[in-house]
Amino acid sequence: MTLIKSISGIRGTIGGAAGEGLTPVDIVKFTSAFGTWAINKAGIKKMVLGRDARISGSMVNNLVTGTLQGLGIDVVDLGLSTTPTVEIAVPLENAAGGIILTASHNPKQWNALKLLNAKGEFISDTDGKEVLDIAESSSFSYADVNDLGKVTHDDSYMQKHIDQILALPLVDVKAIAKADFKIVIDCVNSTGGIFVPALLEALGVKTVYKLFCEPDGVFPHNPEPLPENLIDLSKEVVAKNASLGIAVDPDVDRLCFVNEDGNMFGEEYTLVAVADYILKNTKGNTVSNLSSTRALRDVTELAGGEYHAAAVGEVNVVNQMKAVNAVIGGEGNGGVIYPELHYGRDALVGIALFLTHLAKYGKSISTLRSSYPGYFISKNKITLTPEMDIDALLSKVEKKYKAQPHSTIDGLKIEFDKQWVHLRRSNTEPIIRIYSEGDSETVANNLANKIIADIKEILQLS
Repeated sequence: MTLIKSISGIRGTIGGAAGEGLTPVDIVKFTSAFGTWAINKAGIKKMVLGRDARISGSMVNNLVTGTLQGLGIDVVDLGLSTTPTVEIAVPLENAAGGIILTASHNPKQWNALKLLNAKGEFISDTDGKEVLDIAESSSFSYADVNDLGKVTHDDSYMQKHIDQILALPLVDVKAIAKADFKIVIDCVNSTGGIFVPALLEALGVKTVYKLFCEPDGVFPHNPEPLPENLIDLSKEVVAKNASLGIAVDPDVDRLCFVNEDGNMFGEEYTLVAVADYILKNTKGNTVSNLSSTRALRDVTELAGGEYHAAAVGEVNVVNQMKAVNAVIGGEGNGGVIYPELHYGRDALVGIALFLTHLAKYGKSISTLRSSYPGYFISKNKITLTPEMDIDALLSKVEKKYKAQPHSTIDGLKIEFDKQWVHLRRSNTEPIIRIYSEGDSETVANNLANKIIADIKEILQLS
């Protein structure tokens, strides 16, 4: 059993002993803390709630709803929804915040409380620590019987979300409809199975082949949209002679595509392609996290904009986007953040922008992919002893490469012309994760191996 209490939310496996998994006791405790924090922060007793389709969702939803009512908070329950839809709903409802019940790409035994502030954005590091402090000290008080919160069920937000997407100037429904795309979708039997077909229909896509679109939470494969988990989608795209394939994760904030030949477009390139389209129509800056592909920087600079890197984590990317007034940003895991709509990763707006781009491009999706710089990211890790001072170790690596451009805002990232390596310590294990990128798999792996050898040499000399 696992329970991870982080500043962005509470994530854990269902079952086990209290404090060791996401048990009913833990759900009530942390919901109480967040509800108390939200009332204190916003002075409003109203909260928006939504969930993905995982099988524990109903149980968790009941506990969260009852707890918020117990605090005297009115609940607007969107039911089966998506993370970006809840993010849009919070400010429209003038709520104190929102809770999304989803463990994102984690397998079915996991669930989580994702926590949003009154803007519908993930709470900050400082706010998250305040919530955890309230939880640990049990500094909450419940309402008396005359002041209990009320529950409203609202299923209108899928259409509101789609309508807002259709209203965006850079979403061209006529161009998409004219392109006559044939699309296969894999929605991993979660809420994408409701939302993605509805969006595609609204965008004028007439031919949609559905894979795993029954929102029953029985994931047919590992729900993270990685190539090894999308074999069925790839095969179906080829079998149906489709224009492309689309995959989303259980809460629909990550997005990736499959080319017409069954090969992966590459989740790192979801943001690159959408950014390319935005930058062709809107001059401005872009942001991604330090572990994302350099291709976004290349595309941004080619368009005359400035690229900026942020620490890993959606809230960090959003803060940097606001700081540099970015017109598009996100993360290399298929997360597109388009501030014209809202500051949150949103696969639905990503689909609409990408299809508009592809329709106007007028060629196949594989041809579009080949038009971008070709980079490869290698992901490795090195396991250390628990007593190892990882920060001191990273400092020694930094000193060794002090002549190279580098960043320490999130671990250590070192640049070598158009290659880079990013070292990040794990928050839960004595591990350094090593991400490296080059113009081929061999180059990326060689760079990672060089840094791993450097670390081993430093350890021997210590």
